[in-house]
Amino acid sequence: MTSNTHALEATQFQLLLQLRKHLEYPIQLNNWENYTGDFCYFPSTLHVTIRCENNSLTQIKIMGDKDKLSNVTLFHGFAIQNQTLSDSFSIDSFVVTLGRLSTLKVLSLVSLGIWGRLSDKIHRLHSLEVLDMSSNFLFGSVPNEISRLQKLHTLTLDGNFFNESIPDWFHSLSNLTILSLKNNKLTGRFPSSITKITTITDLSLSHNQLSGVITVLLSNNSFSGNIPAEFGKLNHLHHLDLSSNSLIGTPPSAVFVLPNITYLNLASNKLSGSLPNSINCGNKLGFVDISSNRFTGKLPSCLDTLSSNKRVVNFTGNCLLVGNGNLESDCKRHMTKKPYWGKVLWILIVVICSVICLVSFGIVLIIFRKRYHSRQTVTLHHTISKETEDIAPTGIISEVGTQVAPSCRVFSMEELAEATENFDQSAFMGEGSIGKLYRGRLENGGYVAIRSLSLFKRSSIRNLKVRLDLLSKLRHPHLVSFLGYCIHDGGVEDSNSSRIFLVYEYIPNGNFRAFLSENGPERVLKWPDRLAVLIGVAKAVHFLHTGVIPASSSNRLKTNNILLDDYQIAKLSDYGMSVITGELEQFEAKGGDGPKSWRLKKLADDVYDFGFILLEALVGPIVSGKGEAFLLNEMKSFGSQDGRQRIVDPMVLTTCSQESLSIVISITNKCISPEPTNRPSFEDVLWNLQYAAQVQSTADLDQKSEGASQC
Repeated sequence: MTSNTHALEATQFQLLLQLRKHLEYPIQLNNWENYTGDFCYFPSTLHVTIRCENNSLTQIKIMGDKDKLSNVTLFHGFAIQNQTLSDSFSIDSFVVTLGRLSTLKVLSLVSLGIWGRLSDKIHRLHSLEVLDMSSNFLFGSVPNEISRLQKLHTLTLDGNFFNESIPDWFHSLSNLTILSLKNNKLTGRFPSSITKITTITDLSLSHNQLSGVITVLLSNNSFSGNIPAEFGKLNHLHHLDLSSNSLIGTPPSAVFVLPNITYLNLASNKLSGSLPNSINCGNKLGFVDISSNRFTGKLPSCLDTLSSNKRVVNFTGNCLLVGNGNLESDCKRHMTKKPYWGKVLWILIVVICSVICLVSFGIVLIIFRKRYHSRQTVTLHHTISKETEDIAPTGIISEVGTQVAPSCRVFSMEELAEATENFDQSAFMGEGSIGKLYRGRLENGGYVAIRSLSLFKRSSIRNLKVRLDLLSKLRHPHLVSFLGYCIHDGGVEDSNSSRIFLVYEYIPNGNFRAFLSENGPERVLKWPDRLAVLIGVAKAVHFLHTGVIPASSSNRLKTNNILLDDYQIAKLSDYGMSVITGELEQFEAKGGDGPKSWRLKKLADDVYDFGFILLEALVGPIVSGKGEAFLLNEMKSFGSQDGRQRIVDPMVLTTCSQESLSIVISITNKCISPEPTNRPSFEDVLWNLQYAAQVQSTADLDQKSEGASQC
């Protein structure tokens, strides 16, 4: 036990004794009875730990009888003899006493028979970093006042009887890394706000009665270990993305057969072993990515695109047998990293491959090239010239290197005609500057969005296919996924009248502009929700600018191209269109200053366009509809309070803090600077928006606390 000075304050010593009395003198605290020393130096036991700093309590851990809950399956909110504390126990009084220990950083009260509704006065422990009240008899709801514990990073309330819905404010705890509410009776829909917690490392909600989990986006984190089998029980799940983590083992087969799953991305992990050939993919599963792992064995038939064209599957970067026994091309590369030939089958394969390489390496290359061309899969350095590589505006994720391009589904014209009922007017969704948009339903039941547009006449069909394959690699939670294409050229390689059909995932809930309109007041977004959308889009564009090589610019940023799903997660559409329209080729044909200067200009143009998205979020679509010149002139009005009252959307004014609003106005002014070199990078834009959201969240919490009754 350590203390920085002398002894525990007398007041806190008395409070410890009061807590012991509230808990009805548990046997674990019997040795407090005759202890005459300083409690800061009280010896720790398996069941009790006390820590101090500067004469003040900072940590209390008390663990009672672990068997208290073993025979209790139902709890109706009343004391139970020999299980809970007695009828005279008052959880309000208990929490009020706790609240006087305001220096506490760690509080763990486990299996002590504590019962009742957890008091909202728990917020008085404002220094709390860890709260664990597992295996007690708490019921009702998790109190909203916990959201005021801004230092809290671990909240564990397992094994209680909380029986209302999960709160929708956990994302306001900016330091929360561990959230565990398992083994309760929680009901209702899974709150979408949990997906906004950027600091979370451990989330456990198993053994409750939750519903409505349809989207789980956990890519680009540091998750390790096996994929929990519980994912295979989420029957309402539509979209699961666990890519770019450090997950190991073999994924549960059940995730492939979930009844509603349409999108499954397990790419870029350390998953290994053989996938059972008996896997029967779900009928709605339209996209699967298991690339860049360590899978071995035979690719299950339902994932083999050579024998089935029902779904888009990317399996490159593994060591898999495909179709009638062909070994997937990245096998040798992975075998040199880690020996998978522990089984006799792999010994034979390695020996055979080695012999073939020794006999004639050149013959092997020719055979492999022919095999790739027969499967219409192209390798970058075989099909695209160095000049084309230098000017390709799309880019690819840097880790991809020169591997064989992942399969991008090539749809037939007949498939798309059937999906849209021959492009019937009922499937027509609208027309913009880059073609018509249709809604379609594929054979597997999944919905897609299909864009039809004319090809740039100087585009080589073959090079265009390579670029489309690259475009399909751009995966991000805030980008609408590009699934495949169909080129209708009438059999002519370089036709001036060719059309291309681009197939994307379908986002059903409308665009951002519609959620800013006064025409549907019940759907108009409040300021915190607008910030969440803007942050999502900024993350997507930041990825396009910095996460791919070369950067993707000319991303057609406008509110109509920001789509919102059922959980109001923003997804950017129509990005990377310069690949299809050949903007860079046209620029060079006119004698431009070169690809580098062109890209820098286009990156700055994206920032400028995003500035007008920020403006529209501030003033609403009615004012923004008056044109760019009007808005640029009205920006001067933001400098005064009266000017803001006149031009800012009333929904923003009534739901924002002035500080948060000022931060966004400031970054908006920078984005729409007439001089491109004065515009910020998207990293700066994103930082400012996240800071504005943090300021807003703090202001909202302060407002709630001011309105709450003080006891």
